[in-house]
Amino acid sequence: QVQLVESGGGLVQPGGSLRLSCAASGFSFSSYGMSWYRQAPGKERELVAATTGGYTIYADSVKGRFTISRDNAKNTVYLQMNSLKPEDTAVYHCTAIGFWGQGTQVTVSS
Repeated sequence: QVQLVESGGGLVQPGGSLRLSCAASGFSFSSYGMSWYRQAPGKERELVAATTGGYTIYADSVKGRFTISRDNAKNTVYLQMNSLKPEDTAVYHCTAIGFWGQGTQVTVSS
């Protein structure tokens, strides 16, 4: 069955960096687009970044700070997050073909 397992979240100070990873299994990883979403308490779920067919898209709020990438040999998608801000605090989920991972918490605070 499809499994998406995120890792790499944690507590970081404003201006810091984190790299999230999402290990995928149960489907032909290289054939599908992958996305990262986030949800903060009291806010709607937001698309952060997505990659498909060589194209990438980003939410305006993270452009220039976050980078999505994938390693098809490792069935893994990454989200490099730089210059983190307190408003980036959320649970981050990776998604593919309608499936969601359990999420990883990112907290940006001094």
